[in-house]
Amino acid sequence: MVAAIALVIFVIVAVLVILVSGVKIVQPYEQAIYMRLGKYIKTLDQGFNVVVPLINEVVKLDLRTQVLDVPRQEVITKDNSPVFVDAVIYTKVIDPVKAFFEVTNYRTATMYLAQTTLRSVVGEMELDQIFSNRESINTQLRDTLDESTDKWGVKVEAVEIREVDPASRVKESMEEQTSAERKRRAAILEADGKKRAAILEAEGKKRARILEAEGLRQSKILEAEGERTAIVLQSQGEAQKLRILSLGASTLDSKAITVLSLETLKDLGEGEASKFFFPMELTRLAQGMSEYMGSGASVPERGVSDLKELTKALGLPEDLLGPVPKVDELRAEADAIYENMDKEMKESAEIAQKAAGKATKEEVEKLIQDQKE
Repeated sequence: MVAAIALVIFVIVAVLVILVSGVKIVQPYEQAIYMRLGKYIKTLDQGFNVVVPLINEVVKLDLRTQVLDVPRQEVITKDNSPVFVDAVIYTKVIDPVKAFFEVTNYRTATMYLAQTTLRSVVGEMELDQIFSNRESINTQLRDTLDESTDKWGVKVEAVEIREVDPASRVKESMEEQTSAERKRRAAILEADGKKRAAILEAEGKKRARILEAEGLRQSKILEAEGERTAIVLQSQGEAQKLRILSLGASTLDSKAITVLSLETLKDLGEGEASKFFFPMELTRLAQGMSEYMGSGASVPERGVSDLKELTKALGLPEDLLGPVPKVDELRAEADAIYENMDKEMKESAEIAQKAAGKATKEEVEKLIQDQKE
């Protein structure tokens, strides 16, 4: 009786085990390969699946993106520089059937393929190109690996070089090269600084000479204009004096001239000089005085000249003396001279500033004001 009960329990347990073996649950991120007696039947989707028990085989494949670490390896670059390189690969199964039937282990196969491809790509480049072209290396590795793993049902989403570590002797050479390059740049910058300083100094001297020459020219122009104006005014004064004398002397007769001569002799006598120079013969002056006193020989009377007779004989006074400039005319001429000088100073200041470099409007105005002062 006990044996029978044990047998029934065993049968029930066996049936449950057989039924449970026919139930397959696939996770949302997985797909399963269903095989029966060594033959591929179908791909099981996510969720609850029932298969024939005891004679089935179900292999689940993860469809999520997987990270494969490519081991660190030594690579000889194109310029014979040993360098250690490692990388990270991001893969994803897109066809579970191919990933299971076309390759023994797609993870290991992908990792080994990445190692050989990385060695090939890096070996075709120089060391400096590896450091400066990481993005292009990553793209080239991804395209090469994706093309090769496509027949395995695996997609290579990205490849990233994690570290590029040159050998110790290569690092020393790179440090020496970097140091030499920095020294070269420092020497170039120093030479360029000296060059610019020399240029600025020369430009400064040039500007100073230009301003000095311009100032000397302007001063000479002012002096010449001042002398010219003084000569013109002095000449105009002399002309006015002569005009007044000529008009006043036109009505004088010999007696009046004799009286003026006596007054002049009186002034000479009152002076402290011991020598006198007369612009005429003294005997003629004495003769004029005796005639004026009535004791000299009779002299025919000389008619007084009037303005009409002088004009008829000599011409108009304006024709002889020329036009006399007025005060307003002289002032207008001086203003025109100063305006022209300001214009020339502004042009010279702009030329000097352009020669020295950049010049603002305020700097030009300030320079003109300094030159005026």
